[in-house]
Amino acid sequence: MKSVLITGANRSIGLEITKQLSKQGLFVYLGSRDLEKGKEIVKQLNKEGFQNIKAIQIDVTNSDSIFEAKKIVESEQGKLDILINNAGISGGQFPQTASDTSVKDIKNVFETNFFGVINVTQIFLELLKKSDSPRISNITSGLGSLTLHSDPSWKYYDFKSAAYGTSKSALNAYTIVLAYELKDLSFKVNAIDPGYTATDFNHHSGPGTVESAASFIIKHTLTDENGPTGQFFSNDIEDETGVSPW
Repeated sequence: MKSVLITGANRSIGLEITKQLSKQGLFVYLGSRDLEKGKEIVKQLNKEGFQNIKAIQIDVTNSDSIFEAKKIVESEQGKLDILINNAGISGGQFPQTASDTSVKDIKNVFETNFFGVINVTQIFLELLKKSDSPRISNITSGLGSLTLHSDPSWKYYDFKSAAYGTSKSALNAYTIVLAYELKDLSFKVNAIDPGYTATDFNHHSGPGTVESAASFIIKHTLTDENGPTGQFFSNDIEDETGVSPW
């Protein structure tokens, strides 16, 4: 049974990924900053028929928390097959203008969306290397695409964000570097944008569903040995490839 750790999995897209992967027979570590809240969610999922799910406390901004989570996974599995870096924050109110958004607010968003991903990835890399087919999916956003943000015809061209969008651009850049470093191993490392999805994150304003978002992420995570690495996929790209410009 393959194992997967999903950060920020106690609600919205992360929770739906948990459900779908559980149905597909994976052992899922449901990452939650609040362990008790995570346990309650797992109890409810068990009642609904979902199995092989365990709540695990992990705060991506706290190294001690990440190391403790690693110890649990290592003691129970001996390895980790899939890491889905899903935890993220928006940075609060929009718009986030380049001239007025405080450095403090930008740093706060980067702490979770960028540095948090790096911290979790580096700490769990040892366990991922023990897998026969390790996968790392960094959940990003189309708002992190510099190419699209430079195109006035893009439907989200006017939605600029000095904290959130830039944190995702940085995450995309890190994904490229990480994928290159691991390219000669069996890793597949990709940035995946679930698309503009109706969640608590955006006050349910997005047109997409969590079911579609989770399915898209899983499609580009559970790839075979010939699958791509170092790519940027987006559920908002309207062609069969789903490949987004960086």
